[in-house]
Amino acid sequence: MKIEDYPLAKELIFDTEGNISQVILNYTDYQYLVEAIEDRGLLQAMRQVKDEKPLSLQEALDELDKE
Repeated sequence: MKIEDYPLAKELIFDTEGNISQVILNYTDYQYLVEAIEDRGLLQAMRQVKDEKPLSLQEALDELDKE
């Protein structure tokens, strides 16, 4: 495995068996990845509720109070 195969990696750290155990990234690249993962999660959540009936503000507040 070469670092060239991992475009965001700045350094690869291997375990005693030669497997990649850690990857060092620039903080900016790390932030980009976190945002992409969060965006993907938001998209999945939006797809799950797309056919649900929207709540009024009061109904939403009542639901929050139940929790």
